Amino acid sequence: MAQLPDGRALPGKLFIVEGIDGSGKSTQLDLLRKWLIGLGYCVAFSEWNSSAVVKATTKKGKKKQMLTSTSFSLIHAADLADRLERQVLPALKAGAIVLADRYVYTAFARDVARGVSPAWVRKLYAFAVKPTVAFYFRVPLEESLRRILDGRPTLKYYEAGLDVGLSEDPYESFALFQGRILEEYEKMVDEFGLTVIDGTRRLVEQQEIVRQIIQPQLKGVLRAEPSAWREVLAAESVYGRYLEEVLPERNEP
Repeated sequence: MAQLPDGRALPGKLFIVEGIDGSGKSTQLDLLRKWLIGLGYCVAFSEWNSSAVVKATTKKGKKKQMLTSTSFSLIHAADLADRLERQVLPALKAGAIVLADRYVYTAFARDVARGVSPAWVRKLYAFAVKPTVAFYFRVPLEESLRRILDGRPTLKYYEAGLDVGLSEDPYESFALFQGRILEEYEKMVDEFGLTVIDGTRRLVEQQEIVRQIIQPQLKGVLRAEPSAWREVLAAESVYGRYLEEVLPERNEP
């Protein structure tokens, strides 16, 4: 179950995904979302750093390279607070499923990698709802870098972690910064009981594991009225752009 900070249970379920860039977390969450909708569950989606309240400030700060480690923390905390109030809590109180692409653990990893105190940033997010299941997609740093950097001509200033001062070279800085973030995620596995998924396994295998973990949590969750299009979706296990990766498996003996 999802829980308020004071321990009170909410009728809905909050499933979140975490991992370093290139871990495949967003792909897995997208597949999970389509599967749940196909089964008729009421699903809400929330994405890190997407609140309109802070969007203009963040854009301006990044453009002028004005953001410090502390201001990043405060902006992202305001982003989550707004989304919790407007999106997440209403859905959870109604008994629906909420899927979040990154959550407080992103701040705990990235902000600390930027030099913020771990204790301070954890206290800053004390208002957050405790998720039902927090998935951490674990991939080696080298694999993550390969996925991100292949075909990407440039890296943005903050994306590369150039504000941290690890290196003046964007690609070297990105690698070092992601390495720091990975270290923080690994520390959190035991601290917060993150559910680890091997992000190097095949896409379909990862999704099967995710669904097996989610399945027992779905009892009593709010569902929508049956419809023909939902039945069509439910008949497919993988959707859309992911189908090409699955087709070779279907042809294997």
